[in-house]
Amino acid sequence: MSDVIEQEPLLAVSDLGVDYGTGRRRHRAVEDVGFEIPVGRTLGLVGESGAGKSTIGKAVLGLVPVAAGTIRFEGRDLARLSRRERLALGARRQVVFQDPYSSLDPTRTIGYTLAEPCRSAPRPDRMTPQQITERMGALLSRVGLAPDAAERYPAQFSGGQRQRIAIARSLMLSPRLIVCDEPVSALDLSVQAEVLNLLAEVQRDLGLSLLFISHDLTVVRHISHEIVVLRGGHVVERGPADRVYEYPEDPYTQALLASAPVPDPEQQQLRRDARRALAEQEG
Repeated sequence: MSDVIEQEPLLAVSDLGVDYGTGRRRHRAVEDVGFEIPVGRTLGLVGESGAGKSTIGKAVLGLVPVAAGTIRFEGRDLARLSRRERLALGARRQVVFQDPYSSLDPTRTIGYTLAEPCRSAPRPDRMTPQQITERMGALLSRVGLAPDAAERYPAQFSGGQRQRIAIARSLMLSPRLIVCDEPVSALDLSVQAEVLNLLAEVQRDLGLSLLFISHDLTVVRHISHEIVVLRGGHVVERGPADRVYEYPEDPYTQALLASAPVPDPEQQQLRRDARRALAEQEG
């Protein structure tokens, strides 16, 4: 029976609709969005600001209400769960936010921040203080930091190190899914690669599934198995990461690719020309 369950996608989103506002000011930010994430795989959500990427991530985490469609996690419809059941499943869905500077409380030590998910976990999942300390040390080592980092404050770390700490915090409760909401957009290019490689390594070692959100198609391609391209809350293209990146079919996806910076000046000029041509076609 367990083998059958594992063959099901860990996360299945179907015909998702999310509204913002109330009454006549209600606005549908996401409409008819669907995708699946198998166990141990990464799905990239890519699109410009306002495309609905972060809204979908929040819906998956249970932070915004679902107006239409379903979100099934571990085979269970999240909208039909009791509060206790949602809290229990919440421990298995974690998040890494965009800004490594604002996502960590500057007045608290790293150890306090890492232990915070454990303090709010459902009672059966709570660890003893000794277990928390041991897990913090193990996870800090896993993300490339010394265990004594737990005694220091966020201001004593670089942006890349802070994002490593955020990844360690997301792993404290042994989740099965991590929503990565623009986790490298605030970092330098060289640091971006380090963090992406760390996420891929952690995923491989722990069998995690990732929902990776970004505006940068190049970044998404680097870490994703499948890509879903969003525009105005709608899906305009989807497919295997290499296919969507190498042979984008929708003009919007082509424009996203053309807008991604590359180190080669001649290649960059070609992309500018392509972006200009696409804009003229749409105009």
